[in-house]
Amino acid sequence: MFRKNILCIGAGYVGGPTMAVIARHCPEYRVVVVDISHERIAQWNSGDLPIYEPGLAEIVSEVIGKNLFFSTDVDSHIEKADIIFVSVNTPTKTFGLGAGKAADLQFWEKTARQILKSSSTGKIVVEKSTLPVRTAAAIGRILDSNDQGVHFEVVSNPEFLAEGSAVRDLENPDRVLIGARQTESGQAALREIVEIYRHWVPEEKIVTSNVWSSELSKLVANAFLAQRVSSINTISALCEKTNADIEEVARAVGMDSRIGSKFLKAGVGFGGSCFKKDILNLTYIAENYGLFEVARYWEQVVQINSYQQRRFVNLIINNMFNTVAGKKIAVFGFSFKADTGDIRESPAICVCQALLEERAVLAIHDPKALEGANQELADYTGQFTLESDPYHAALGAHAIVVATDWAEFTTLDYERIYESMEKPAFVFDGRNLLDHQKLYEFGFSVHRIGRPSLSRI
Repeated sequence: MFRKNILCIGAGYVGGPTMAVIARHCPEYRVVVVDISHERIAQWNSGDLPIYEPGLAEIVSEVIGKNLFFSTDVDSHIEKADIIFVSVNTPTKTFGLGAGKAADLQFWEKTARQILKSSSTGKIVVEKSTLPVRTAAAIGRILDSNDQGVHFEVVSNPEFLAEGSAVRDLENPDRVLIGARQTESGQAALREIVEIYRHWVPEEKIVTSNVWSSELSKLVANAFLAQRVSSINTISALCEKTNADIEEVARAVGMDSRIGSKFLKAGVGFGGSCFKKDILNLTYIAENYGLFEVARYWEQVVQINSYQQRRFVNLIINNMFNTVAGKKIAVFGFSFKADTGDIRESPAICVCQALLEERAVLAIHDPKALEGANQELADYTGQFTLESDPYHAALGAHAIVVATDWAEFTTLDYERIYESMEKPAFVFDGRNLLDHQKLYEFGFSVHRIGRPSLSRI
């Protein structure tokens, strides 16, 4: 007999892994993940998971069918649940008021109304999606609109997962943040959620706050991380003009204990589902409160990211004799970072589209993201190929472009690759990942972010 029934609505990058880890550490809880996508739920149930995260498949196989279940029967599981985590998509609006900046909350509102419709008993509803500050108030008004006396308590518990290390982040988090109303019922709900995490998270890492601080903290955390990436990338441009070395600069700056070394790795730019979306959401909130200088400050972080991607494309074209038309270019990596198949906002998208617009012929290799690449570049069918073998991707190519920091790219036989390519052969390392001196010795002209080129031209 299970002590409590936990439901998660949304079986994506956050919901699936989070519930798997909760089920692993809380065997007395029955954990169900629901989604309207029959295909996605079938994948979770088959063992061929719809997302790739190191270590996730092993955890799912350990608990599925015991106290972890996946289903498309949303309404019946809402009725049975005591605690409902909501992890539905909150993309940036593409229409109407706030288009291009504000979060699109239509899926969250529909979910809240579905919870209301399908509940005859009170629930704790947990915001797991990234939401604008004070969303809990709006959701609470919807849930409290029932005339049956059913009480709902809305709690904020934002995720702080990095794709590629989500399981590690869940098992050993920097912190778990839980926000609730400062009422007796709100604090009781907060204690219920705290109790779940206390099964494996040290108490000093469980941070509680009011619900508004919790909602805002998620946006601010992502904004600060993205800001560091854009900051170091602006300095990489300066390094290239002055012959300074961005890695030496970052190492010196990162040794300052007030600054630290994390997220000071220059590259082609940040991607993923959160950084850009959350910063734009933050700027929209600031604008709504009349804080226009604040909004412009954070908006610039996104603009610098786009600038860095354009700058990298210009680096490629300028060094390949100002034209890539008709030239085969091997692109190593399409996911936005290593150890994930997620391509959302990947810098590789911008880079590949720009090169295709210049009439380059691309051979794209990625360990996990080829299907996503095929969908994203569908408008350019016939101008690119998808290659499971990096050596085949590089065969006859004029250049290699490193767009994702997969560790396996560092172990390839680049002497063999060089011999198979057109000459002069170029490497454009958008992640400063490879051994550039060795590549130069093999015969490549090597161009990298924020560091002097090793050019043979």
